[in-house]
Amino acid sequence: MKRIVIFASGSGTNAENLIRFFHNRETGSVIQVLTNNPRAKVLDRAKNLDVSALSFNKIAFTNSDVLNVLKASQPDLIVLAGFLWLFPKHILKAFPNKIINIHPALLPKYGGKGMFGNHVHQAVVAHKETETGISIHYVNEDYDEGKVIFQAKCVVEATDTAEDVATKIHELEMEHFPKVVEAILIAQK
Repeated sequence: MKRIVIFASGSGTNAENLIRFFHNRETGSVIQVLTNNPRAKVLDRAKNLDVSALSFNKIAFTNSDVLNVLKASQPDLIVLAGFLWLFPKHILKAFPNKIINIHPALLPKYGGKGMFGNHVHQAVVAHKETETGISIHYVNEDYDEGKVIFQAKCVVEATDTAEDVATKIHELEMEHFPKVVEAILIAQK
């Protein structure tokens, strides 16, 4: 069975969705949740679902502490689900093509530093986009610039608010993210 480690920074709805999806599945299992926010709701979600969870600080992330935790966990896939920090090169090098992220827009639009969550939805509405969506992509040393694996689209109505867009994006995330993660695990050699 393939091993999944999730990184998250906030409430953890995507993390919980992945944990529930992979519970009792033969393809994989979420074995650990890591967060850079000691008050993140994702910690409670993980613990309530009997998944190991711990928080770390910037120093542990940039030195080898988090890398050592990952090496001990031996993940087949590292999944960023609302994780806001840029991944350090030493972790990327240790897990080549094994780190993916979900982004709440159709990359390359509305990606990059500071483009997350409601910031993205507000930009989509402000630019009067007629469609938006989600992008699941490999993580590299630049924000949201890794190779795109999957995208799903939704319509943005002229009357939609950023909150309306957020609801549509959340639905796409809940539907597609676990299936794409599972497909990546199955395709791994």
